[in-house]
Formats: sequence, C-alpha cells, structure tokens
Amino acid sequence: MKIAGTAKLPFTPERAYALMQDPLILAKAIPGCDALDKTGDDEYRLKMKMVLASLSGSFEGKVRLTAPDPPNSFRMLVEGSGKIGFMKGEGLIKITAAPDAGVDITYEGDAQIGGTMAAVGNRMIDMTARMLIKRFFEKLASEPA
Repeated sequence: MKIAGTAKLPFTPERAYALMQDPLILAKAIPGCDALDKTGDDEYRLKMKMVLASLSGSFEGKVRLTAPDPPNSFRMLVEGSGKIGFMKGEGLIKITAAPDAGVDITYEGDAQIGGTMAAVGNRMIDMTARMLIKRFFEKLASEPA
C-alpha cells in the first residue's frame, strides 16, 4: 500500500527535524504509542495499541531512522506485529521551509499489512493510516517552538 501526503508545522526546518528525531516527542505524537525505547543509534523498540474498525490489539516492533540529511529529510522504517496481524513500512520524510512561515512536510512510502488486519480491506486501512498520520502531525504541531 502506498502512503503519501503533506503536512504543515509552525517551526523552522531545524526545529521540525529535531522534533521528529526525539524519541520522547515521537512517543507522545504517535497515536496509541505506549512506549518508544532507544535500543541503538537511531533505533527504538515500539509498543502501541492499534484500533482498526472492530479490531484492536497491542503491537510490538521497532522504528529505525536512517539516511539523515538534517534539516531536510530522513527515512523511517517501522515494523511491528501483534495478535491481529503485522505491519512493515518505510517512508521518506522531507522538510522544506514554507514561503509563509513554518515548514511544509511531504511524506511518501510503502506499507505492507498482513494477518487479520489485512482482511479488513485496503480502503479501511488506508483511511485509518491517513487519520493516524493526521493526528501525529497535529500532536507534533502542538509542541513548543
């Protein structure tokens, strides 16, 4: 499944980049995140709860930040599994100064979903992914400048 979109944040490129590299900020911003613990350089163990239509469950996995190009871009690799299935994804996040202040974020990537979650259907998964990404950037935007 392809994922792509844009978001706007009220920060400088440097601040936006720093926020998206901070595990404490990421843990607060990722919907359903119970824990994001550092396990190595730019690698974290993730525990979260996921709700998808009538399915819900806990997931454990890892998040890895790669290809850093501060404050312009980085890649994020995420994988996790739980009783209702698994998810594996990779995305590129680009940060550019907006002409009217703040930054424009563009993201694009691929995600693979399997198990019971996949039975819900791509349309439901796509809508849920968009909602989670929107909530993530809303939470991030509420951080102090």
